[in-house]
This record gives sequence, structure tokens and C-alpha cells, in this order.
Amino acid sequence: MTTSHTSTEFADELREAGLQVTAQRLAVYRAVEESPHGMADEIADNVRNEIGTISKQAVYDALNVMSEHGLIRRIQPAGSAARYEHRVDNHHHLVCRSCGSLVDIDCATGKAPCLHAKKNHGYVIDEAEVIYWGICPSCQD
Repeated sequence: MTTSHTSTEFADELREAGLQVTAQRLAVYRAVEESPHGMADEIADNVRNEIGTISKQAVYDALNVMSEHGLIRRIQPAGSAARYEHRVDNHHHLVCRSCGSLVDIDCATGKAPCLHAKKNHGYVIDEAEVIYWGICPSCQD
């Protein structure tokens, strides 16, 4: 589910979320879309390649505010650094235990929260986070 957005579309999405549009945020947003499941350092390198100097803290700040506003998704499989993705619809992930590669897995039922808890303890459940673990084809060789 890869889509390519224009700078205008990114700017519109930032504005709709109530965020100020800056060159740094646009570059971070583009880098997240271009590098699915990228880690912050990788995203920062990609942003620097595009716009030049930017502090790591500015990249972290942009990632945090965009994830808080639902523009990007932050995921952190056990034992891994946080990763960021542009795909924010209801889906899950498959992680290789050997190399750490990560791929998207569509929700089995197609509706949030995909899983229904036997007992919700009074909570209103709006999301189920599922991470499948295994060995990818490359590491099986």
C-alpha cells in the first residue's frame, strides 16, 4: 500500500492536523513515506540528504508531533528501536527474528480493532497491536 504524496498534499495534511507547515516537517514526512518502517536515525539521514543541516532533535520532535496527530505511526517491536511509517490504517506487522526486517500484514478481519478481547474490563478498546514473529525467506537460506 505505497502511495506517493506531493509536497502540497503533505502540507495540506499538516495544516488539517493543526500543525505549522515547515520545510523540516515536510522533509521528515517525505522521508517517512519513502522509508517504510524507518528508524529515526535513518530518517534523519534522509532528511539531511534532502534539505541539508537539521538537528537530530528537530527530526525527533517532528516525528513525535506527527505521530501524536495521527499523520504517521510509531511502532516499536520488542527489542527494537522505534520505527515510523506513513501507513496509519489498521494493520499489523511481521518481524524477522534473525535480521529484524519488518513487513506490513493486513488485518485479518479488516475492522478495528481486529481482535475482540474476551473481557474488556470496562475499557473501550479501539486498537489491537499484533506483531507476528518468524524467519524471513532471506534468513531461511
